[in-house]
Amino acid sequence: MMSRTLVLRLSLLLATALLGYLYAESLAYLFNRWISSDDYSHGMLVPLVSLFLVWQARHRIAAVGIENSWWGLAIVSVGLLLYGVGELATLYVVQHLSLWIVLVGLVIGGIGLRAARAMTFPLAYLLTAIPLPDFLYAGLSSKLQLWSSALGVGCLQVIGVTAFREGNVIDLGPVQLQVVEACSGIRYLFPLTSLALLCAYLFKDRMWKRVVLVLSAVPISIFINGFRIGVIGVLVEWNGQGAAEGFSHLFEGAVLFMASLGLLILEMWLLAGIRPINEKTSLFEGFVWNDRLPVSSVPSTGLPTAYFCSVALLVPVAFASTYITERTELAPPRAAFIDFPMQLDGWVGTTLALEKQYVDALRFDDYVLADFHAPGGQSATFYVAYYRSQRKGQSAHSPQSCLPGGGWEIASMNAVDIPASDGMVQPVSINRAVIQKGSQKQIVWYWFKQRDRILRNEYLVKFYLFWDAVARGRTDGALVRLSSVVGFDETEELVDQRLRQLVSVVEPELHRFVPD
Repeated sequence: MMSRTLVLRLSLLLATALLGYLYAESLAYLFNRWISSDDYSHGMLVPLVSLFLVWQARHRIAAVGIENSWWGLAIVSVGLLLYGVGELATLYVVQHLSLWIVLVGLVIGGIGLRAARAMTFPLAYLLTAIPLPDFLYAGLSSKLQLWSSALGVGCLQVIGVTAFREGNVIDLGPVQLQVVEACSGIRYLFPLTSLALLCAYLFKDRMWKRVVLVLSAVPISIFINGFRIGVIGVLVEWNGQGAAEGFSHLFEGAVLFMASLGLLILEMWLLAGIRPINEKTSLFEGFVWNDRLPVSSVPSTGLPTAYFCSVALLVPVAFASTYITERTELAPPRAAFIDFPMQLDGWVGTTLALEKQYVDALRFDDYVLADFHAPGGQSATFYVAYYRSQRKGQSAHSPQSCLPGGGWEIASMNAVDIPASDGMVQPVSINRAVIQKGSQKQIVWYWFKQRDRILRNEYLVKFYLFWDAVARGRTDGALVRLSSVVGFDETEELVDQRLRQLVSVVEPELHRFVPD
């Protein structure tokens, strides 16, 4: 008869293999983000740190006692349900959360709730390795770009360098510096916040001090990045545009991060001196290398039945996942956008081609991009991206993630209902965004045509992707976007009227190319 230890090891290998099969695509995406993006480069270290913290807590776990808990099976079930939602709603972040919940459930099923409490932080710390959803990332990055630009200009003006800001572009006169997404400071914010959480966990002092330590990672990252941008501006002012390259590459790596870490440690030292709990408490009392309680004191219990049931539950889900990922969908027949009419009730269009980098990134099945000119000479851009089957990494994405950039920022965003008129097939509910760069202004209208629905809310798009994949076996749909520049002598109302006229002529044609 196999020993208890051998059974546990075999079940652990089986669970690892099943989770690897279920989440292979999700893990590949996660690992690729870790190695290709400086914003999440700390993610590769997070699982190792968590494992070390679990090992460090092994004696506390043993002291509490290991027991069987059916709560683990319930939590695993919730995690696997989220796996299906993430797959059908094309959300990687939901699948990442699903894997984390399943891991937590397996731990609770194997050692019980009381022992799992000793692993609360190591398990929760794994969440810091999960990338933000694109729309949250884009919004945060855009704000950080503007804050860093403003701080950089402030640094330049303090030392007497003439500088002005237009959005995220710093004007130094003959030279303009654009604070792009990579310079927003977000690549320091995420790693530093992750490190601050770890320091707060090991910093055995009052809770308010630990909260302050974590929250301070945000202003420290913005301050350091704004200072870097200011120094780059000074070098450009003195030595020309070429001076920015070497400095930027040197200081956006380890040097700048070490400066941020130094400020974090200095803050810990200052906080430790304010009403300390114990005068002998060190900054990193959390590192305990030896305990009096030996590992062998782990109570000998029977086999964790709840854990084995949780592992067994992974087997049918793994088989079902094959059907989910390889399912075939029958999208209705449609006309190709190459046949989209370029003359519509006086409007004359000229087709444009997207650059290959955007085509590769968006991964649509068909698209149209055209400049339409009204009879009066005014113009507006019309863009539609169609997806025959929307899967993870291949679905209509929110324009909110790409509208800011190149000095442009979103000045306002609101919802507008366009009633059916002038031959329109149905009313259209749109998002109206005003983007601005200095004195330049554009108005952007966009909505999502998903099967027979007109949606403007990205969350509803994801919900109906899941719903229609289950109920109708369809996930085809498109993003529709129109934009127009606000001329020097034009008002926003006049541009809105122009876009409304273009919508009235393209909407009736759209149904042949994006079917209900």
